[in-house]
Amino acid sequence: MRVEALGYVQARTKDLADWASFGPGLLGLQRVDKSRSTLAFRMDDRKQRIIVNADGGEGIDVFGWEVADPGALDALAARLEAAGVAVARGTRALADERFVRELIVCSDPLGNRLEIFHGAQVASDPFVPGRPISGFRTGPLGLGHVVFNVESVDEIDRVMPFYRDVLGFRLTDYYSHPFEARFLHVNPRHHSLAFIKTGKRAVHHIMMEVFSFDDMGQGYDIALGSDQVATTLGRHTSDFITSFYTFTPSGFMVEYGWGARSIDPATWQAFERKEGPSMWGHDRKWLASEDQAAARKLRFANAEKGMRQPVQVMDGNYHVMEGVCPWWDSVRKRSV
Repeated sequence: MRVEALGYVQARTKDLADWASFGPGLLGLQRVDKSRSTLAFRMDDRKQRIIVNADGGEGIDVFGWEVADPGALDALAARLEAAGVAVARGTRALADERFVRELIVCSDPLGNRLEIFHGAQVASDPFVPGRPISGFRTGPLGLGHVVFNVESVDEIDRVMPFYRDVLGFRLTDYYSHPFEARFLHVNPRHHSLAFIKTGKRAVHHIMMEVFSFDDMGQGYDIALGSDQVATTLGRHTSDFITSFYTFTPSGFMVEYGWGARSIDPATWQAFERKEGPSMWGHDRKWLASEDQAAARKLRFANAEKGMRQPVQVMDGNYHVMEGVCPWWDSVRKRSV
């Protein structure tokens, strides 16, 4: 009776042609033509994950959250109504448009449109990426995560009970410095949702995770060559992902990464992070020079303290090197 994954999002744009090249050419998404004013993209066996609507706007206006089955959907609808949230049953036409069996529609306390659904349709043909990549890490983890800018800590405090107590999200960790942020999970992905106080209200980014380190690196090459890098290559302290950020044609960013950690939701205990967002890298092009310097100072302090984290790998995407290194053996013994 709770949300289990981020299933799909719908973005707004002024020009579909920009997304028609950006989605397949940089991100490696598979384009699915829908109408003169709408495009969709596949990431896996689902019929669609990313929808783009040419309504002249920008940002993301629909967030599709997945539940397990009809019983879970009905129970969540009842819980929303008991909490005083207006809930509407999605029409058959809307469900068909989203390629899901059934959905309900509501808004969070910040006005974001949520579509909570079950029974996403699976395509009969295999996923064919827009450029040669090995694929995206999705499945039960969902398409990735979404991070919101919020204006104030009061807004974070207002929205947290809705997601935590009503929809069943759980707090992973949080920052009080160098910025206020809350990270929440619904499955083994470190976070599927986060809120960061930036002084404005908008989508900050969505994250997509590829299977291969080289898929991510080759995407970085493409972004560098087309001057589309918003945040340089780096590694986060929270989910250990190695990633870069790129601006989409809709104004928000995509974090494009590899090697994110998994957590155990049954045993995870939330805590405050004090080491800043990144172990290394992730210079943000939009920051003022003094803010850039402060962020680098924090990363250098982490390095000075010897902050290191194991690379997160899965079967099939790594090879254990042969040979013995006495120095590295001594480092491992000390860390144990």
